[in-house]
Amino acid sequence: MIETYINESTLPFPFCPGCGHTGILKALDTALVRLQIDPHDLVIVTDIGCQGLSDKFFDTNAFHGLHGRSVTYASGIKLANPDLHVITLIGDGGCGIGGHHLINAARRNIGVTVLVFNNLNFGMTGGEHSVTTPPDAITVTTRRGNLEQPLDICGTVAVNGAGFAARTTVFDKSLPDLIADAIRFDGFALVDIWELCTAYFAPTNQFKKQSIEDTLDQLGFPTGVIRERTDRPEYSRAYRAASADQVGQPTLAPHPIDPAYSSDLATRQSWVIAGAAGQRIGSAAVLLCQGAILSGLWATQHNDYPVTVKTGHSVADVILSPDPVLHLGISDPDVMVVLFPEGLAKERARIARLRPGATVYITADLLDQHPVETAARLVPLDLGATGQQKSYWALIALAAILRATGAYPVEAFRAAMEQSPYAEKNLAALDAADNRTIRVE
Repeated sequence: MIETYINESTLPFPFCPGCGHTGILKALDTALVRLQIDPHDLVIVTDIGCQGLSDKFFDTNAFHGLHGRSVTYASGIKLANPDLHVITLIGDGGCGIGGHHLINAARRNIGVTVLVFNNLNFGMTGGEHSVTTPPDAITVTTRRGNLEQPLDICGTVAVNGAGFAARTTVFDKSLPDLIADAIRFDGFALVDIWELCTAYFAPTNQFKKQSIEDTLDQLGFPTGVIRERTDRPEYSRAYRAASADQVGQPTLAPHPIDPAYSSDLATRQSWVIAGAAGQRIGSAAVLLCQGAILSGLWATQHNDYPVTVKTGHSVADVILSPDPVLHLGISDPDVMVVLFPEGLAKERARIARLRPGATVYITADLLDQHPVETAARLVPLDLGATGQQKSYWALIALAAILRATGAYPVEAFRAAMEQSPYAEKNLAALDAADNRTIRVE
């Protein structure tokens, strides 16, 4: 028989005289004693704020994190082990900062219990107004009275799918029973507990026990159990049931690439393919890497493109090596393939820094219109003479450069294309291109 979950050697509680936090923690302890949960199966997750000091007083597992994020930590713990009882202690400040976390946990009906220490202001940081501060209340940030409508925390989680939502005050003698019901509930459960901040809010607003009850009435916020529905499955268990057939399986099925060709490449070689977004620069780089692997080489790829995806530049850094490659970045490439103005604009500075031994393969028309200064060797590519759409230029250029450099057999590059979803179109474009018109010297 567990008589208390509080480690009495850590007492007393550090809260201000008259602070409601002490009463809530005592009610939580009473509820846990009634439930007799194994402490090893119990996790108390605390938010930033005065209530964030609470977890160290309990002989249970505990987790303390960032402001407003306690519900996310609790959700992750519950997902990792659905058999745990996870209790989140959060203030009204944390509910405001992490309101979307509350909504999504409620929407999913994930089985965590949230106890809101609602003292109507940010009590730890100086008494600023919070999302639950009543209208006209005086705080250090609302000196002429609060103009905002307070957040109905229970109503918010209830309308977004919470299984259990209740509101009460720290003075409610049935608070331990309400907390026990919330912990026992198999789904998302929240108890919004109104209390007094005796350091800031209560003295500034002459706010007392009766003031809490009057404010609840004025706002039309009912107390007791606001919402209780058992027709929805608890998320962490439902998720595991839905994915039971995938247990032990990789998230993505492996697609091994077995070498079928050989390469004479003796040292690491770095390539940069620079072009325009939407012109399949990244896709061509993928095939370049796959062809390298088919040739027994190691390959890495790093893509750079703007968030707009279909406009602006698209640049792929590729490293080919006979030895393992454990990084992605390229500062001094051996080969640069520049196909479109967007890629040239993005990479002009890197081109200017190239050493004499490097080579820049650049679209002939682009070079005519935008001369470049570099110590590297410049090789124009007459890709327009192939008669192919620009979306195939990267593939055509890479095939021609592979033939010229011998980095690995172009047949391996074609074999990589044959395994791609667009094999037929890619190969047709490559075959139709008159590679003799692409002068690679």
